[in-house]
Amino acid sequence: MFVLRFVAALGVATMGLAAATPASAQFFLRSHDFTGAPVTGSESDLAVSFPGATASEQRAALVWNMRAALNVAALQCQFEPTLHTVTNYNALLTDHKEELKGAFDTVTKYFARTNKTPKAGQTALDQFGTRTYSSYATVAAQFGFCQTAASIGRDAIFAPRGGFGDLAVARTRELRNSLIPYGEQGLPRYIGRDYATYPMLDDKCWNKKGEWQDRKCGDMVWRPVATAMRS
Repeated sequence: MFVLRFVAALGVATMGLAAATPASAQFFLRSHDFTGAPVTGSESDLAVSFPGATASEQRAALVWNMRAALNVAALQCQFEPTLHTVTNYNALLTDHKEELKGAFDTVTKYFARTNKTPKAGQTALDQFGTRTYSSYATVAAQFGFCQTAASIGRDAIFAPRGGFGDLAVARTRELRNSLIPYGEQGLPRYIGRDYATYPMLDDKCWNKKGEWQDRKCGDMVWRPVATAMRS
């Protein structure tokens, strides 16, 4: 009867966890919280800096940066189809095509304005694209990045036309944070050790009859194995 009650209780607890943390794909019982403050685009650690950029140029860079990140997720996260990173990315290209085109045109004009020749401006634009994409390539943090990108991609297809920039401002920091590897947050990552013990085997503590000598060694206390092995 106890076993049946335990299994039933465990089932209810598991259902509670699932209900409390809905997700397209759940890799952990409790994932790390990657949320962060909104950004402006002027932060130096977001990807590529835009020195001398106007506020509209910084916002355009954030939009294009987020599009690139979700493109990387569409390519990198296909191992878990229920994340829908591919379908969500394809949908946002249609839903927000005008805003994306405007952002790309603004970014292109920025590099043309801040470089001496059209060729130098095109080279800087190409480098910006390459560095932005590579900044989201991850292996160790793949689960966290894919799960976060999937959440943002889902919100992108529900964002109103012209609202993709607001989403980029609100969640770019969260996406950058997800590139830091984290594992299961709800359970220990390893089984505790040092629980096995063994008696002190020092010769002075035992007489010839194999009896413990309290006067020489005090009360018999079994030491943890790992501690004894280090001593």
